[in-house]
Amino acid sequence: MNMKTTIAGVEFKNPIIAASGTFGFGREYNEFYDVGKLGGISSKGLTLLPRQGNPPVRIAETPSGMLNSVGLQNPGVEYFIQNELPFMKSLGTVVIANAAGATEEDYVRITEVLSESDVDMIELNISCPNVKKGGMAFGVDPDGVSHIVKAVRKVCKKPLIVKLTPNVSDITKNALAAENAGADAISLINTITAMAVDFKTRKPVLKVVTGGLSGPAVKPIALRMVYECHKVVKIPIIGMGGIMTGTDAGEFMLCGASAVQVGTANIFDPYAALTVVNELTSLCESDKINNVQSLIGGLSVD
Repeated sequence: MNMKTTIAGVEFKNPIIAASGTFGFGREYNEFYDVGKLGGISSKGLTLLPRQGNPPVRIAETPSGMLNSVGLQNPGVEYFIQNELPFMKSLGTVVIANAAGATEEDYVRITEVLSESDVDMIELNISCPNVKKGGMAFGVDPDGVSHIVKAVRKVCKKPLIVKLTPNVSDITKNALAAENAGADAISLINTITAMAVDFKTRKPVLKVVTGGLSGPAVKPIALRMVYECHKVVKIPIIGMGGIMTGTDAGEFMLCGASAVQVGTANIFDPYAALTVVNELTSLCESDKINNVQSLIGGLSVD
């Protein structure tokens, strides 16, 4: 049974990656199991300088999902490289650094710094608000995607994954823009902007009013977007959005994903990502699938 998959020249022992923002840097989860058994880990979203994130309440449960407005709380890229990256590299799995910023200069500089480190890949989070354009996210239109990816590509020495927001009218246009601007792969979907209300207090549940919706509630949307993007781009796709089981992972691969990220499931079950690895392996064995990569894009629509 060959569970390996390859993205932009980087080999993963299996297609299951712990999603950014739900797995920290792997330390806490490694106390439950050997997280080196995962295909990879995408780090907490990193910024040039440390961030405290948003005030509470910043996490809320919703039917079949959760809202988060954590606000990229992180120790900063230099701390990450000095104190967290050596541990992550010792795990023997692919290390992906998730990079964020508030300006184009932020993105370029953090990419330069990470390119000189031992990370295996860089995942560019372009759902961040562009402070120079009134807070509009970098990745909401093809021109914005193209501009930021081209700027980063000039200095990026690592395989570059561009993480796409679903909060757009046509995600395929942004996927093509990322590919044409030099992305080696794309990951999707990031969270969907949403909110929750407390009827008794007449107030929003989240302190900053809106947050990102993730979990099983978004899976049908994510599957559709992965499928649509797979039809138009030639670069690999990493799919995510409500993956809870090995079957979920297999469905994303059938829609065109070369690998998947497990996110919200980790929040309530620390073994979730490993469970998905084991379930997908068992699923392939029971269906006599000798190579997991044969699932990629195998959806029959006839």
